[in-house]
Amino acid sequence: MKKITKETYINWYRDMLFWRKFEDKLAAVYIQQKVRGFLHLYNGQEAVLAGSLHAMDLTKDKMITAYRNHVQPIGMGEDPKRVMAELYGKATGTSHGMGGSMHIFSKEYRFYGGHGIVGGQIPLGAGIAFGDKYKGSDAVTLCYFGDGAARQGSLHETFNMAMNWKLPVIFIVENNGYAMGTSVERTANHTDIWKLGLGYEMPCGPVDGMNPIKVAEAVDEAIQRARRGDGPTFLEMKTYRYRGHSMSDAQHYRTKEEVEEYKKIDPITQVLDIIKEKEYATEDEIKAIDKEVKDLVKECEKFAEESPYPELNQLYDMVYEQEDYPFIKSK
Repeated sequence: MKKITKETYINWYRDMLFWRKFEDKLAAVYIQQKVRGFLHLYNGQEAVLAGSLHAMDLTKDKMITAYRNHVQPIGMGEDPKRVMAELYGKATGTSHGMGGSMHIFSKEYRFYGGHGIVGGQIPLGAGIAFGDKYKGSDAVTLCYFGDGAARQGSLHETFNMAMNWKLPVIFIVENNGYAMGTSVERTANHTDIWKLGLGYEMPCGPVDGMNPIKVAEAVDEAIQRARRGDGPTFLEMKTYRYRGHSMSDAQHYRTKEEVEEYKKIDPITQVLDIIKEKEYATEDEIKAIDKEVKDLVKECEKFAEESPYPELNQLYDMVYEQEDYPFIKSK
């Protein structure tokens, strides 16, 4: 694994803080009805992404996830201004304003979506990995899904084929405890989701998803296994989301005290504590990072606010047309 250095911690702090503040701004403009539809925020789960990115080779590895998907493409290299514009439904967005919150996509940076169908990305992730193996590439696909999606039948079909064909894919369940609003304890007679991999003899295990170091170590081991041709891995990232499933979630299934307890192990705070303890940055340098993050969020908001909405005729550009389609005769 790439060495975790002083620069790693500084970058982790800057990136995770930006992702948090970026989504805090989204929550604020959602209330103002500038962002419409559903909005699922990642607050609290940032260590899963930060640790994964450290282990990945961003020149070739790929990522696919569910609809809690705003900050992942930013981590992969996409311009955050374009991501925010997409959420605003603007023409300058990653999908020209046609995808919205749950469908951020960036082919250029190998981020293959946000998917609104629960668990729909699981077989797709295996398919992307199959394509790489078929073409002889040693790229690895990281496929994320929530604890609720772990109950989908497509997961078992995909796990079976992925192991049978030794596909270079890492399945990562981000277990934030509540799926859409029902705890893991109430949806299955087991609470260790990672054990689902045992039935397929797939390497699997739990990971502290609030600690980017633990995440990076586990993902690195899985990536090396996949690159060797030894097939997939299933990791259960035990994490927590501070906000509701979506902005419309009243969160009656948990207490405010429980949320506050998890905030004591906030991934951003954990990294900042190490930075201060090891004197990787002075107070002034930390304040400078905080200001840099705040300014970039403002820049993203300004870009989204000032960008135009798509022209009406753009609707027709998004429809597939085949002139020689069988059974249809032109007049």
